[in-house]
Amino acid sequence: MGPCIFEGVFMNSKDKMKPMLFSTMKHYSGKQFATDVVSGIIVAIIALPLSIALALASGVGPQEGIYTAIVAGFLISFFGGSRVQIAGPTAAFATIVAGIVAKSGMEGLMLATILAGILLVIMGLLRLGALIKFIPYTITTGFTAGIAITIVVGQLKDFFGLTYPTGTVTIETTQKVSTVVKNFGTLNPYALLVGLISLAILIVWPKVSDKIPGSLIAVIVGILMVKLLNLQVNTIGDLYTISNQLPTFHMPSFSITAIRNVAPDAFTIAILAAIESLLSCVVADSMINSHHRSNMELVAQGVGNIGSALFGGIPATGAIARTAANIKNGGRTPIAGLVHSIVLILVLVILMPYAALIPMPTIAAILFMVAYNMCGWRTFSHLCKTAPKSDIIVLVTTFVLTVVFDLVIAIEIGMALAIILFMKRMSEESQIKGWVSYDPEEDPDGMNLRPLPKQLRVYEISGPMFFGDAEQIAAIEFGEDTKAIILRMRGVPALDATAMHSLEEFHKRCVKKGVTLIFSHVNVQPMHTMEKDGFIETVGKENFRPHIDDAIDYATEVLHK
Repeated sequence: MGPCIFEGVFMNSKDKMKPMLFSTMKHYSGKQFATDVVSGIIVAIIALPLSIALALASGVGPQEGIYTAIVAGFLISFFGGSRVQIAGPTAAFATIVAGIVAKSGMEGLMLATILAGILLVIMGLLRLGALIKFIPYTITTGFTAGIAITIVVGQLKDFFGLTYPTGTVTIETTQKVSTVVKNFGTLNPYALLVGLISLAILIVWPKVSDKIPGSLIAVIVGILMVKLLNLQVNTIGDLYTISNQLPTFHMPSFSITAIRNVAPDAFTIAILAAIESLLSCVVADSMINSHHRSNMELVAQGVGNIGSALFGGIPATGAIARTAANIKNGGRTPIAGLVHSIVLILVLVILMPYAALIPMPTIAAILFMVAYNMCGWRTFSHLCKTAPKSDIIVLVTTFVLTVVFDLVIAIEIGMALAIILFMKRMSEESQIKGWVSYDPEEDPDGMNLRPLPKQLRVYEISGPMFFGDAEQIAAIEFGEDTKAIILRMRGVPALDATAMHSLEEFHKRCVKKGVTLIFSHVNVQPMHTMEKDGFIETVGKENFRPHIDDAIDYATEVLHK
């Protein structure tokens, strides 16, 4: 079965609405099961400290991070459209979640996450997976770098062991920076020492071994330092209540007012989850030479986020680092993701109380590395050096707005700016040029030029005709002796309603002045728009010619009548 069209969206036959788990089970073997189990255990070990760290960065308790990895990770692996995707809490959501929790509490976060999940399911059912590619790369790069900066700023307090006065408000990034500067005199040298050693381990350990995650080693070393040396450093247990209870079902209260308040956050979570999860799938595909099912993946992301919220978790999406770790350790089916979630349940029940011993500077160091790995500073720098000015404006604007304000504003303004600048660029590319009239008696050396009657004018249009450049049609001038005009449209791929209206007005001018309007080589989309508008009947089918030579010959006949 070949490619097909579904409601105007290109879709490959491989992108069917069927979980990849069911497809992979057809030829599953005991050997692959053993490999998937080992990979799932290793990924769970990697996910443990990351889930805790990202939950704390999101302004919730450490167990919420584990709940997310368990519930969302299981559901997304079960229903997902990728063979190897590992889902859970990610850094991209940290600042968004922290802002929602500070503004609306856990109830508001749950409601926003459920709404986001519903949006994701709808996006998948409407086959919108392929449309995510229309989010400009400059916007994703800009807000990803901005999120990385906000994560770093948010962890400065714990890394340096600073103490803030009671009642200090630090929701916005600018507030956090200002508060860090004002209270830097409260720096705890022991906290800084633990943080620096943890950071050094995270940087050096991958060069020593790639089997055991550096974050786990950093956590163990941090705990030993604080306990054995009796250092006065805050740990997770000092700031949070640790629970090893299994996640329980809780339905948030719904109301029109509450939904209206969290709707913008829900939309942002849904878009970000879609972008990050599908990007992770694309990266995974390139590593295992496979093809994911983007629409099924969106449905799975929606189900996973709804489930996470209902069982005490936070927003989740596909995690590129954990997915890559799964692939490197031999995971090739969703079974590895399911095993990863099951192992985390055992960790939650048995080992979670020991999470209280993890020093906060170690958590900060882990998040510093997460921020560094996600910031893409090389890509950011490369775009600033090589991209067109309009793209650089979108990139920098999105980055600054993410840091100074929030991701919602950054995406909204970034998209609006990208669209406006794109339309400006397209309007600059679109042009209407008139042919120079050629008379062989006046210029015998112009052997390659087609002679035109003096009463005929030919205008060649290039580029899309849309509202950004529709005025160019109105600017076409008539000569006093002009009796026929040819509009050559072979270079026009698309025509919108505003440009169609301009053509109608131009045709009225032609009729008023007794000028015959002839079209040459009108492409499929513009022809369809003209036909739907009734313009072809108005102008006359005989005035639409397949190519320029035919149009000139026809115009010559009209002039001699």
